[in-house]
Amino acid sequence: MKLPPFAYRAPESLEEGLELLAAGEGEARILAGGQSLIPMLALRLARPSLLIELRRVPGLAGVHEDGSGLRIGALTTELVAERDPRVRAASPLLFEALEFVGHPAIRSRGTVGGSLCHADPAAELPAAALVLGAELTARSLARGTRTIPARDFFLGPYTTALEFDEVVTEVRVPAPPSSQGSCYLEVSRRPGDFAMVGVAAAVVRGGDRVLDLRLALSGVGDRPRLLTRDELELEGQDSPEVLFGQAGRSVAARIRPPEDLHASAAYRRHLSRVLTERALRTAFERAALQGGAASA
Repeated sequence: MKLPPFAYRAPESLEEGLELLAAGEGEARILAGGQSLIPMLALRLARPSLLIELRRVPGLAGVHEDGSGLRIGALTTELVAERDPRVRAASPLLFEALEFVGHPAIRSRGTVGGSLCHADPAAELPAAALVLGAELTARSLARGTRTIPARDFFLGPYTTALEFDEVVTEVRVPAPPSSQGSCYLEVSRRPGDFAMVGVAAAVVRGGDRVLDLRLALSGVGDRPRLLTRDELELEGQDSPEVLFGQAGRSVAARIRPPEDLHASAAYRRHLSRVLTERALRTAFERAALQGGAASA
């Protein structure tokens, strides 16, 4: 389908881009990689009057590491992040989630910030960001810079806490505890498709016991939601296998998955239970290794 009519601007500074966005009064959209927005335009699911391309703006791409974790520019492509050895070493869960995003051709254009801001309920990166405790840095002319925790960022399908005049400039991923292992699993009809169910999991291990765990599921609701040990009511379980089984059943009982041509609600609930158990078990095993490497 042909795209609907719109104006196009490609500013060369962030300030110019923010001015254009503010002047758009909610009718302008940021164009990052375009892997999500362009199909929405073609299907008439979005009809902005102005597209603002930010690829000429310096300083919005790149991976940086400091003592507290990773700082990833919002316009860093998913393929660049996936292939950066610092991402694999410092955030195995993010690395593993990136591998599931579409195909290499899509990841070569799609951006980390764009995926998070698109907020597709079935996407991989929002779920990973929740489990990792990521924070997004947003800029606007009216409010300056503010930090939004991932837990407060996703409000609903394709809806975030960003104001109409804000741009995400950076994603901060804190360094995980040395005793933490992680895992990302998903099931899709074909490789590269959005997942029917995806599970991001992190487990902090102390000897043969689970000290803490965090989960987020994609594809089973209007947005990914962070689930902790307390929220799953798993206190007092000493055996990891018993704990993981209870976590899977608790997750399946709490979700209200959609039903569509790809999968029934019952099948998504079944997948949620099975993948939760597998992801937690794998994360627990990886926690025994230094850094919980995704290649374990």
